[in-house]
Amino acid sequence: MTEFDPTQHRMVPAQRWFEDFVLGERFVIPSRTQTSAVFAAFQTASGDTHPIHYDVEYCRTRGMPDLLAHGFQTLVHTAPGAGLFPYVVEESLIGFLEQSSKFLKPVYAGDTIYPALEVIELAPGRSTGVVTLRSTVHNQRRELVLEGMQKFLVLRRPE
Repeated sequence: MTEFDPTQHRMVPAQRWFEDFVLGERFVIPSRTQTSAVFAAFQTASGDTHPIHYDVEYCRTRGMPDLLAHGFQTLVHTAPGAGLFPYVVEESLIGFLEQSSKFLKPVYAGDTIYPALEVIELAPGRSTGVVTLRSTVHNQRRELVLEGMQKFLVLRRPE
């Protein structure tokens, strides 16, 4: 029996370089139900204490069925690190350049969200390129609740 090596306990998909990406390629991120624990963790991390996010009775008196997720609470689930993207660019990623998003529909406690990233633009440079990903989040009713984009600077394949 071989001795356990924690350095070998990793997800290691094939390394990718700028030239390896294709338009339309998708990186699906695991679905997540927005539980009260997720709301509490986001409140702790963000410092946001507005009752619309943390007081169900406050929400119900305003016509909402449950706690309303902060927009950034929904956005955070599009973090590429929640999926495979950072693993495939482990040696080629230089940096995260830009992010934007639109919050299209409310997300409430109990909703299950389905984040994904899709390659929508490839802008080659001399030694690097910019990979632009469209970020989307759908809910369990198949409604698009968030749409945005993220840009990453990635090395071209070494010669």
